[in-house]
Formats: sequence, C-alpha cells, structure tokens
Amino acid sequence: MDDRTYTADAEPGDTVTVAGWVHEIRDLGGIAFIIIRDTTGKIQVKFEKDEMDDDLVETGLNAHRESVVAVTGDVEDEERAPTGVEIVPDSLDVIAEADPELPLDPSGKVDAELPTRLDNRTLDLRKPEVKAIFEIRAAALEAVRDAFRDLGCTEINTPKIVATGTEGGTELFPITYFGQEAFMNQSPQLFKQLMVGSGLERVFEIGPIFRAEEHNTPRHLNEATSIDFESAFYDHREAMDACETIVKAAYEGVAENCQDQLEALDMTEEFEVPDGDFPRLTYEEALEKINATGELDEVLVWGDDLSTEAEHVLGDEVGEHYFITDWPSEIKPFYIKDHDDDAEVSTGFDMMHPSMELVSGGQREHRYDKLVDGFEQQGLDPEAFEYYTKMFKYGMPPHAGWGLGGERLIMTMLGLGNIREAVLFPRDRQRLSP
Repeated sequence: MDDRTYTADAEPGDTVTVAGWVHEIRDLGGIAFIIIRDTTGKIQVKFEKDEMDDDLVETGLNAHRESVVAVTGDVEDEERAPTGVEIVPDSLDVIAEADPELPLDPSGKVDAELPTRLDNRTLDLRKPEVKAIFEIRAAALEAVRDAFRDLGCTEINTPKIVATGTEGGTELFPITYFGQEAFMNQSPQLFKQLMVGSGLERVFEIGPIFRAEEHNTPRHLNEATSIDFESAFYDHREAMDACETIVKAAYEGVAENCQDQLEALDMTEEFEVPDGDFPRLTYEEALEKINATGELDEVLVWGDDLSTEAEHVLGDEVGEHYFITDWPSEIKPFYIKDHDDDAEVSTGFDMMHPSMELVSGGQREHRYDKLVDGFEQQGLDPEAFEYYTKMFKYGMPPHAGWGLGGERLIMTMLGLGNIREAVLFPRDRQRLSP
C-alpha cells in the first residue's frame, strides 16, 4: 500500500491505486458509482455494468459502506463527479468488510447523540467535522510548543503517580502502588517549580492531569490535558504576558494551518485570532462589574469565589479574553505569593474566555519560611511535602507560572458545546471505556 495514490492527488490520465473506505454506493441501473474516502478527501469510482467484468461489478456493489477497499484504474475527467474526476476500475479488492449494521452514520446524514458517538469514536472521527477538531487541536499544540521554545523554555515531563496531592483536598484519585497508597497527580505544579530552581529556569509541559471532581458538566473532565509554564525570575505580570503570547500563538497556528478544517466546521468567516492586549481587571474590579449588572441573586463580597453564572455575567461585560488579578490570598493555593505590601491580596491571576476560566497562575512563594507558613494556614502538613519544601532551602529564585486547560482552549476556540467534543476518549464520572 505504500505506493497508493491519495484521492486528492489523482489526476486525469493517471493510472492509480486508491485505498480507503466505501463512503457511499449509488446503483442507477446500467451504471453505478462508489465514493471512496481517504484522509485527503473523496473520489468517485464508475462501474459501467455492460462493459465490465461481472465479478468486478459484483465485488464493488456488494461492499458495505465503511468497508476498506483498494481500487486500481484509470483516472478520467468527469465534471459531474464530486471532485471533477473519476476512476474507471480495473480491479477492486475488499480489504476489510464492514458490518452492514453500523452503530452510527459516518456520512453525517443521520445524527447520533454524543454518548453513542463517544462509544464508537473510531467511526465518529470518520466524519470530516469531527476529525477537523482533532487536526485543529494538534495544530494548536504544535503552535504552542513552538511559541514556548521561542520564549526560551525547555520541555519537561513530570510524574503522574505521586505520594501526595498538589493541592490536597478531596479531588485526589488514590491508587495502590506496591502496597502503599499513592495518587494520580492533580498538576505538575510542584515539580515544575523544582525545575526552575534546578538551572533550567524556564520550562513547559503538556500532559495529563487527574481530578476526582464530582462535577458532571459540559466543561469538566476527570482526566484533562494541562499546558503548564513556569519561569525563574518572572513576576506575575510577566507570567501573564507569556500566557497571552501562548494563547494567541495557538489561534495563529490554527488560522495559518487549518483553513480546510475550519471550513469543515463552517467557521472560516467567524474564526478570529485575538487582537490587542487582554484586559486585566483586579478581583475587586471584577466584583464591582458583576454586581453592577444586577443579574445575580446575591451581591458578591470580598472573599467570594466566582460561580459559573458570575463568570458568564462578567464575560458578557468584557466580551474578550481577559485576566482577573489580585485575588484574595485566602482562596488561592499555598504556593501563590502574596503582595509584599498587603498580605490579604495575592499575586494570583486567572485568564478567562468570556464563557469560562482557562488559566490559573501567579507568582510563587520562593521563601522557605513563608512557604511553610502557607501550608499550615491551609491545613496541610509541610512534612508530607518535604521533597518539595526542602529545595527552597537551597536557593530558590523568584518565579511565576500558570496552567492552561488544553481541552478548554479548544472548546472555547471552536465554540464547542461540550468539552468531551475536544477529547478523543473522555474520562468522566460515567465513562471509563473506551
């Protein structure tokens, strides 16, 4: 099969072997057509029954939809064909026969509910608009990696099985690890901080994280992809600059490399690369904007977290990607540094799409004594994290960073209604297979 011709490359006058899936069969009596689909598109194969070998015609017309076939023949002009050319076959081999009863219709003519699609993901991705999501995701991550390298980052890979949770709490997945309790990692946070103190200084990671959240919503997953950044000698403002750069790079990569995919999703006209600086609102300013709308049942006060409804209200007001800065120290993790002139206010920030939070970050506490105090204030045992805290005794530079939800980035970029649309095989409270 290495010498096969892709459908998009078939030119009139060529003799080709095309391999792919039977997309459609049209039997019009004396003439019949099979549409073959491969990764580059579709091509028509014409069967003139009176002029062809009966076995060839029978083999072609008896192949079920979605069977894998290989067709060899001459390519001819045919303006009425879907792509302006067609193959007149000399041979057709059925490589893998498909069951005539398909659990969903890859042609998209008959819709399927999301659970059915996820149960049959291989078939689901044969639809151009579904495949396009994952080609866009790949292009976005490629652009993100390139942008990180342009920022002088080293890509790292950190453990996903850990002895302690990054942030404690009930969101941990416990596992048995050679007779002792361990956990699936919630975040590479602590490890990437250790790396900026190692001499690498500026690092990034794109990898899985695990949260045992009870949420069962269109925007939560229990296994997700986190895009993480950390840099020595950065403060929270510089970390926000880097965050803005990376998000814009993802959009630019899709705009430059995925026009066919955007067309498959009917997004060619509406897809826009974010332009200009993302607005930066303090937490206090965010509360004022939300309360001023009068759309919430309760008035938000200092120390309240933002509910989904509050995020939507604020997102409608801002209307673009934006940051919320200067969060109350009490509702940010122990490793977030407080402002030097006000211990009640942290350097923590969130970066928001108008519809949801995408990024959480901030400057980190690099001073050992204050880091240990932060553990105790949040009810965590510093001794359980000694592998992490002790390195802060050996010269840890000031540093800052963030984590960006990969699926949320794609979900908001493409306006998907459910985050599971951006995952090949989602893991949530109900789904552990496939």
